[in-house]
Amino acid sequence: MLEKVLNYLEKFQLIFLGIVLMLGLIVATNIVTSALPNDGITVTGSASRIVKSDKGSLTFDITTRQKSRKLAYSEIQKQIPIVVNFLKTKGFTDKDIEIKTPNGYNTYKTLPNGNSSNEFDYYNLYQPITVKSSNVDNIKELSIALGSLTNRGIEINQQEPEYYYSKISNLKVELLHEATTDAKQRAKAMLKATHNRTGKIQSVKMGVFQITASDSTDVSDGGIYNTSSIEKKVTAVANVVFKIK
Repeated sequence: MLEKVLNYLEKFQLIFLGIVLMLGLIVATNIVTSALPNDGITVTGSASRIVKSDKGSLTFDITTRQKSRKLAYSEIQKQIPIVVNFLKTKGFTDKDIEIKTPNGYNTYKTLPNGNSSNEFDYYNLYQPITVKSSNVDNIKELSIALGSLTNRGIEINQQEPEYYYSKISNLKVELLHEATTDAKQRAKAMLKATHNRTGKIQSVKMGVFQITASDSTDVSDGGIYNTSSIEKKVTAVANVVFKIK
């Protein structure tokens, strides 16, 4: 008799424990669901695209150092045609080449103690030239080949070439649409566990665009615009608020 009573008590305990666990699961689910915002859920989506620059530019200076301003200008005027002809042999035309206003300054002799004196030594002259083209590969090749002008007695001081993508405005619109779609997919995945669904979009806030080298992972709060790479990765971010159903 005692054994039957003990078996009955054991079964009752198991049933009671099962009921407690079930109630606990229901309460936990309600807590998770109630923790969601009543008005909506905010999700960040992103989208990126690899593009090739379709415009490039290269700026460099012809430099000279002479005993007078007149001699410096005369020397530069002799060298400009040589440089322009060199550029044309590399596939550039007159419309691609912009010869800008030259600039220069005096250099004064140095005293034995290392200080600069008031005695004129020579005049430095810089003649800027900018080459622009839609053939970005040509711009890159020119940036490498310019140094060979030193073999002709022409000193060149060049900057890094810059590359741009002219259709960036249209691309930004496309990427913003893709980033919003990505945000919706993420919101659906987050709400699936709580048996909720995404409703209408309540607001969309566009983040800054990151235009980086194609293999870069760099980001900046103010956005990045890389001009040193021919191939670029354009990334858009959208912060979207969805109504919860």
